[in-house]
Formats: sequence, C-alpha cells, structure tokens
Amino acid sequence: MHPKKSRLVFLLFLLVLGLNILPLRAQAEKDILEKMITAMGGREALAGIKDTKTTGTVEIVQMGMTTPMTIYQKEPNKFRMEIEVMGYSIIQVFDGQKARITNPQTGEVMELPAEQTKGMVKQALGNQVWLDPAKHGITYTYKGEETVDGKKCYVLEQKFKDGDVTTIYLEATTYLPYLTRTKAASQSGGEVEAETKLTDYRKVGQTMVPFLMTMNQGGTEYSRMTISEVVYNSGLEDSLFVLK
Repeated sequence: MHPKKSRLVFLLFLLVLGLNILPLRAQAEKDILEKMITAMGGREALAGIKDTKTTGTVEIVQMGMTTPMTIYQKEPNKFRMEIEVMGYSIIQVFDGQKARITNPQTGEVMELPAEQTKGMVKQALGNQVWLDPAKHGITYTYKGEETVDGKKCYVLEQKFKDGDVTTIYLEATTYLPYLTRTKAASQSGGEVEAETKLTDYRKVGQTMVPFLMTMNQGGTEYSRMTISEVVYNSGLEDSLFVLK
C-alpha cells in the first residue's frame, strides 16, 4: 500500500476507535455515578430529603481543641453552620444568594467575600450535586482505578462551572466515597491540597452517611468531624438561613 494511503487508513482507524471509545467512557462515568447514588441510598431516597440537620463535634487537631457543631442544609440552596469556640458562637449562613457570618466578639453580621462564599454555595447544593449535576453546570469524568490505603478505588473527577475540581475516590467494594481531594486556601494565602477521608458509614433512614470525616491539609491532619446525629425533613424554616 502507498505510504500516504497507509497513513490515511491508520488515521481513519484512530478516528473510528476514538468515536467508539467516547460513548463507552461517558457510559462508564454514568454507570459509576449511578452505582454511587444507589450505594448512598438510591435516587428516590436522596431526592426525598428536603432538609438535613447534622450535629456533632469538630476537633482542631493542631490546637488540641474540640468544639460542638451543628449544620443545617435545606434544598435546593440553603446552608447554615454553627460552631461554639471558647464560649463564643460563630454562625455562617448562605440564604441562596449571599453568605454571611457573625463576628463572635461583637455579634456583628458581615458578608463573606466571593472566594469564601463559593464553598458555601457548593455545600448548600446538598444531594443535587449527584442527582442533577447538569442543572448546576457540574460534570463528572472517570479517571480509572487507584489504590488508596490498600483499598481499590474508582476515581471520579467532579468539575464545577467555576472551574473548581474535586477528585472523588469510591471504594470499589461499596461504591461509597472514601476520599476526596481538592484545593483549599492555605494560612499563607496560597493554595494547598486538602483531603477528606470519609469513614464509619451508618444507615440513616434509607441512606448511608459517614459519621467520621478526617481532614488533611498539605499532608498534615488538620481536623476531625465526628457526627452524633443526622435528622432529615424536620421542616426547617427559611428564616433559619437569614442573619440580621
């Protein structure tokens, strides 16, 4: 065969191969995401959660300090977190449009800057990040398999429309999230890799919830969040997510 014709045939072969691979890759991402949703309780159970109240403690490892914590989340876009530190109460809320925080010493309500608001916006989405990602500009890309702490994991890359990326490691035997990796702001003002390990899964209603979350920053253990109770659909009022 003439060299030019041979090269053309080879390029056409690669094109056809690529056209065949793309749907398979997309299907793999869809299948793994769907299996994760099923492992977490299933679409019907997750979609049935209209609000969540989570109580527990946060241990700041480097400071040797443990504080009580309560988190409220209401579909589709509201979030509130309360923490008590050394007798002071710190409250952060996202009301669906703006994020605000109380100054623990003066009680003054301050609006959070855009960079800090981004994280609360994502937390406020709740299960929508899994159930309806396209609506919120979220995409998932399957990145293959990796071994983490001796566990075989399927790797999904979660990308938000603002460009932020979180890598999710699903334990292959359960399809439940075991580890997440993302970029976080460091104390020096730069960026550092942040990891969250999700363990001690327990059944709450029809869902599986991690009751222990261990956070590392820059390879060093930073904090531990221990959950004591998760309550669904208690009828949280919108006024709970407003600070004045």
